Amino acid sequence: MKMTTYQRPGLAWPTFGRLASLQDELDRLFETPLQAWAPALDVHEDKDSFTIRVELPGMKREDIEVSLQNGALVIAGERQTETVKEDVAVHRQERCFGRFSRALTLPTAVAGNQVKAAYKDGILTVTLPKAEEARPKQITVSE
Repeated sequence: MKMTTYQRPGLAWPTFGRLASLQDELDRLFETPLQAWAPALDVHEDKDSFTIRVELPGMKREDIEVSLQNGALVIAGERQTETVKEDVAVHRQERCFGRFSRALTLPTAVAGNQVKAAYKDGILTVTLPKAEEARPKQITVSE
């Protein structure tokens, strides 16, 4: 008797291809743990400061909180859900809504009284100048 390896039907049988896609979606849904929403961010550093850019499209400035707490930058807020009419069927919803909070531990001291935050076109930009003692200093070598 000859044994053959099972292969999932693909595009050759359209009905099975659609079922395979559905099975892949179900696997993805149940294998991925549910997580709280956390917006994407970038952190850049130069010799004088840190710059953090956070994607917060569709939010209002008033719904965003930025603070320094125990050596960490905390960015929190809430994106409101959109209302869906009763007679509308939702086939897919990938955008996240609700409360979020991100805390970034800062590797060096920052000048807290000089921190600036700006929100434009859905991007929050926070600039954190390094404290004077945390900045690199050039030392002249004497004879």
